[in-house]
Amino acid sequence: MTKILALIDGSPYAQSVCDHVAWIAGRTEASVDLLHVIGRRDTATEPVNLSGNIGLGARTALLEELAELDARKAKVAHTRGRLLLDGGKDLLQAAGVAQIDTKLRNGDLVDTVQELQSGADLIVIGKRGEGADFAKGHLGSNLERVVRSTHKAIVIASRAFKPIEKVLIAFDGGATALKAIDQVARNPILAGLPCKLVMAGPETPDNRRKIEDAAIILKGAGFTVETEIGQGEPTTVISETIEREKFDLLVMGAYSHSRLRSLFLGSTTTEMIRSCKVPVVIFR
Repeated sequence: MTKILALIDGSPYAQSVCDHVAWIAGRTEASVDLLHVIGRRDTATEPVNLSGNIGLGARTALLEELAELDARKAKVAHTRGRLLLDGGKDLLQAAGVAQIDTKLRNGDLVDTVQELQSGADLIVIGKRGEGADFAKGHLGSNLERVVRSTHKAIVIASRAFKPIEKVLIAFDGGATALKAIDQVARNPILAGLPCKLVMAGPETPDNRRKIEDAAIILKGAGFTVETEIGQGEPTTVISETIEREKFDLLVMGAYSHSRLRSLFLGSTTTEMIRSCKVPVVIFR
């Protein structure tokens, strides 16, 4: 691990993103790029219908006034963005993170992430954005866009951080899930933490063999591992296990060719991430 790309905005999740980044950096000695993107909606006025009987001179004056308003909004957005980044940097430095670079950009968040992700090993983003208090129970509008646009590992921060002591890994036996197991085994972030592999499905010899083979990989990397095959839908089995056994983190693979694909990266909001109260790591 060499670099983390951390995305912050003005939402309550920004503090949690910084806390998650500090915890990761403390285990990996990673450097951090702290990013805030000023979107077009942050700087532009609402479109105005200039049709009708308004005179040409009045139209010109209104356009000039709107241009001045846009300029003022852009300046305020830039100042706000810089304050957010400075505040995040202060939090990270107070937590002991030594290498921090702040980046303020204008434009689309996904485009900016695609531009900067090549130098990062991990992306950290909050589950929800600045509308978090107005649309409870929904994911941030940019979250799935960012997840779909990158092939980097992603940490989706929950609203409040707590130290990670127990890890649950959602496992379906597919190729993508095995890639996630391999990355967990080789990644220093979770090294030494007890973990549990959970598969939703029938208790068959084939499923048992797959989950035990995955456990062997993790045990070979020094993990203490439990395994469980639970009857029921993956969302229910995994959510109930997290709640019942007080896990602090959910790990999963992305774009699995199984029921998990529609659960985690479907065309609609992801039910598992939405309902899960702990942070989620998506490994590619």
